[in-house]
Amino acid sequence: MTKLKLGPLADDKPVKVTIELPAAVHRDLIAYADALGRTTGHAVADPVKLIVPMIERFMATDRAFAKARRDSAQPRARAPEISG
Repeated sequence: MTKLKLGPLADDKPVKVTIELPAAVHRDLIAYADALGRTTGHAVADPVKLIVPMIERFMATDRAFAKARRDSAQPRARAPEISG
């Protein structure tokens, strides 16, 4: 099993993260916001606001990640004790 490099987070307070997006990704994010606005009828004022739900959706639908989470949450089986 692949171990994730992240450990438990200390708290659930929002954390401000600054990232640099490649220009092509930024253009796609704007295009996605436009498409979403047309689909839902609600314009997306700031396409950057889509990043968090996109990451959440990605992790929620990543089967390998879900399996890794399940595997790490299961208690380890202990070897049977031998009495002599």
